[in-house]
Amino acid sequence: MRNGIEKSSNRAVMNYKIKNQLIHKLKSRFSTYGYEQVHTPTFEDYDMYNSIQQTVNKDEMIKVIDRSGKVLVLRPDGTIPMTRLTVTDREINGSEQRLFYVFNVYRHPNGESTEKESTQAGVELFGNKKPEADAEVIALAVHTLKEIGFNNFKIEIGHAGFFKELIEQANLSPQDLQQLQELIQSKNMVEMEPFLTKLDLPSEIQEALYAIPLLYGSPSAVLEETKSIIQNERMQHILDNLLAVIEVLEDYDVLDFITLNLGLINNMDYYTDVIFQGFVENIGKPVLMGGRYDQLGKQFGKDMPAIGFAYEVDDLLEAINQHKLTDVRNEPAPLTLYYVAKQRRKALEAAQSLREQEYRVITKQLEIGTAEAGILFLEDKNVLIDETEQTFETTEELIRLVEKGGA
Repeated sequence: MRNGIEKSSNRAVMNYKIKNQLIHKLKSRFSTYGYEQVHTPTFEDYDMYNSIQQTVNKDEMIKVIDRSGKVLVLRPDGTIPMTRLTVTDREINGSEQRLFYVFNVYRHPNGESTEKESTQAGVELFGNKKPEADAEVIALAVHTLKEIGFNNFKIEIGHAGFFKELIEQANLSPQDLQQLQELIQSKNMVEMEPFLTKLDLPSEIQEALYAIPLLYGSPSAVLEETKSIIQNERMQHILDNLLAVIEVLEDYDVLDFITLNLGLINNMDYYTDVIFQGFVENIGKPVLMGGRYDQLGKQFGKDMPAIGFAYEVDDLLEAINQHKLTDVRNEPAPLTLYYVAKQRRKALEAAQSLREQEYRVITKQLEIGTAEAGILFLEDKNVLIDETEQTFETTEELIRLVEKGGA
């Protein structure tokens, strides 16, 4: 039927369909790994975020005041409220919990963006501290990107503890630490050397810090190079942990999508161990970020190891559009059912029967010149008009004709 093959020209409708289809894929894939969906409140206590240091930038939070004068924030991230939700549940005693979420987060924009609202889709695995858990979560990130249709992407894996261990030995001022982080993140080796030289640090610490931005590439090569800058037992433990994670990822057969980056620094200070982010070709920002945060649960009164990641759904959509991976199959346009006044009851009954068969139906009273094609309930006959004209007597006959596409 012509009514059945028309395509929507509404850009907003199409964009929503693409986003909804993407979210459906993410939710389906998360579920296949045993994760169950939960939700958290849109409004959160500001004090909760204020008490957890070095998480979301306080200036980026969107604050409101309720009737009692209490300061609230529109939920600025997913990990903190998900952690609170889990560790404060009295029925959970530290057993493994697999949860996922899809909801909007709210922040004052920075840079060129003007959007205060964005969608995140993430998973959180609580109660499992093993390298196998780290590897599984990273493998899930790879699996979803492949399923969406990306071929050229990388998951960069680092370790929050590696850099922190060196910094503790260096004992830098906050200003020097900030500058060092910026130099490492930008891999600015030209300015790194004179910056480190002016600091009063042991030569072996200077050499290790200088090497960090260069520890980037294939896992086997980076792990081998890292051995030369191990300073103590803690750093050796970190290296062993990374090796164990990489070995499991090898068994998942995803190493082609993995890069080790020991210069990876995440501004969320609650990350304790493995951290990672995902990049898609030709997109200059990560589409997903995650890591292990074993100490965050203690902020809410319970020791519970955890690892997770979140997709920035809107950035993922940008990548999908740029890579022309949209595959939205337009639903057939609604069937239009016209009727004259005397046939209204019969027409509306037919419309309801079609809807119960999951057809989309719009009903309209027939006016002169309004019906070039469609289902018509006239005074003397009922007719389905497409390229041909076919009459019917009962609703059952009409359904059969619609199922055949009007042919």
